[in-house]
Amino acid sequence: MEWRQDVEDAREFVDSMKTDVFQDRVYVFTPRGDIIDLPVGSTPIDFAYHVHTDIGHRCRGAKVNGKLVGLDYILRTGDKVEILTAKRGGPSRDWLNPNLGLVKTQRARSKIRYWFKRQAKEQNIVQGKVLLERELQRLGLGDASLEQLARQYEYKNVEELYVAVGCGDIPLGRIVNQLMLEEQDDEGFRFTTRPTTEPGQQSHDTVTVLGLKGLLTSMARCCNPAPGDEIIGYITRGRGATIHRQDCPNMLRIRERERLVRVSWGEPKRTYPVSVQIKAYDRDGLLRDVSTLIAEEGINLGQVKAVVNQNIAAFDLILEVRDIDQLTRVLTRIEALPNVLQALRVRPG
Repeated sequence: MEWRQDVEDAREFVDSMKTDVFQDRVYVFTPRGDIIDLPVGSTPIDFAYHVHTDIGHRCRGAKVNGKLVGLDYILRTGDKVEILTAKRGGPSRDWLNPNLGLVKTQRARSKIRYWFKRQAKEQNIVQGKVLLERELQRLGLGDASLEQLARQYEYKNVEELYVAVGCGDIPLGRIVNQLMLEEQDDEGFRFTTRPTTEPGQQSHDTVTVLGLKGLLTSMARCCNPAPGDEIIGYITRGRGATIHRQDCPNMLRIRERERLVRVSWGEPKRTYPVSVQIKAYDRDGLLRDVSTLIAEEGINLGQVKAVVNQNIAAFDLILEVRDIDQLTRVLTRIEALPNVLQALRVRPG
């Protein structure tokens, strides 16, 4: 029972009991004459991990009764086993392949898996830290408390948060959205409560057709419906749905009632002004490429200020974006343009 901490879950513990406890045993000797008991079918690798975890990790060969044997050698009672180790290194993933028969005991398997998980963890920490810090800096959130953020997501420390980001358990977008909800600017307003237009000035520039998505719509010239009017749609051949006012004389006289569809004015679009700075090596068409990309994203360019100094161009823009996802996407696309060094959000103040 003293090694039950080596296993990660109940099923693995039960498997360990079956293979490592409730089996016939073999008794082998260390070079110093100590007796080690192992399940029948154990190999030199199982022996090495039983002696010490580090010896198991660095195991590269074995001698049984003074003769070199393969790592898949099946130990027998009375064998004297000596493990040949390397100064550095770790186990091979082949050891976990059941078809090769290199490892018999669940205890050894657990320690090998933990080693690989730990190696992956270190790589994920590095990768997650780079991804998270870069994204926070680009969106102007570089001073966010990562310790507090880790606690919010129920991680013990920041390293576990890095691991979750590095291996993809938690998307960067979720973290950024959480921080944006909590962030307040110098005026005391949150990012999501600063529309560029008042609610009464928001434009209803889309129409929703009940039960259908992506259907082409056009406004009827006979009645010219405006946002706020009661409207109805009429399916036309080859032109999608034509939108009429419900009291339009043409609609009142229509006979093909089955071609009428229920429609409503779409949700009003709200946008929020965000200051963005772009730095790039100056070249012909740079500003054109940036403005074209912004237009492709459906973002209004509220203000542009460009300064070129020693072949380095700096653009200060105000983008009217719908949400943080759109801002993240457009900054990523801008950074992918030729000669662009960085594109990031400028914090107020």
